[in-house]
Amino acid sequence: MKITLIQALLIGIVYYLGNIGTPWLSLLGSISVVYKPLVAGTIVGFILGDPVQGCMIGAAINLPYVAFISAGGTAPADPGLAGTVGTAWAMAAGVSPAVAVTLAVPLGLLGTMIWVAHMTLDVTFVHMADKAAEEGNIEKICFYHVVPPQILMFCLCVIPATAATYLGSSAVKGLIAQLTGKPLDVLAVIGALLPALGIAMNLRAISRPGTLLFYIVGFILVVYLGLPVIAVAVLAGVIGYFYTMLSNQTPQVAAADSGAAASIDDDDEEDF
Repeated sequence: MKITLIQALLIGIVYYLGNIGTPWLSLLGSISVVYKPLVAGTIVGFILGDPVQGCMIGAAINLPYVAFISAGGTAPADPGLAGTVGTAWAMAAGVSPAVAVTLAVPLGLLGTMIWVAHMTLDVTFVHMADKAAEEGNIEKICFYHVVPPQILMFCLCVIPATAATYLGSSAVKGLIAQLTGKPLDVLAVIGALLPALGIAMNLRAISRPGTLLFYIVGFILVVYLGLPVIAVAVLAGVIGYFYTMLSNQTPQVAAADSGAAASIDDDDEEDF
């Protein structure tokens, strides 16, 4: 499969739209759903004309990042670049999803460099906003907070991703052709082992007392009752919704009970 320049540009835009800090497809600049390799891979598949294969490759790339979090300013890897460019490379080379994982994981490390460069250069706009705050110019503060950082992020995301997709796909295709045989089988085995890391991280979080019971219930529903995964996912969403509501109401009820108890004590003291 040959990737055109227009397709590579669209893939670069997908990477930008899914990155942390873009307001277009996210809530308050948080992580967008396009940041997940499963979603990004499916969109890349639509761009390249095979959404099913893109979804399969994106799902395989998503497994090492299944427990990925970005705590504070840390970004140990970049699932967005791995999911977009990694899927494009894999589809261009015609490799299996297992081999696609070995191609995509190093891209996640390169994406971290893009993120660090973006955060470093954004400090300039913070100083500009501080100067505008000293002048009391609210419009300038909003401008420096949104427009220049987004232009910078667009350039830092779209240009490298487009270049890597357009120029790198041919190189990757030639490299895969050179590795056909036992080396490619080794890459497939390594790619099949990498998802175990993400699954292990996810199981470590699930093993906590507050979430282990939900995992056991889901396991019983799938294995013993034979329910499809989609039905279990919908049921889990309903249970999670009510569980969250009850958890949020518990502190309020406790505070109301303590306030009522305090008022009763005050009344008793006044009666005395």
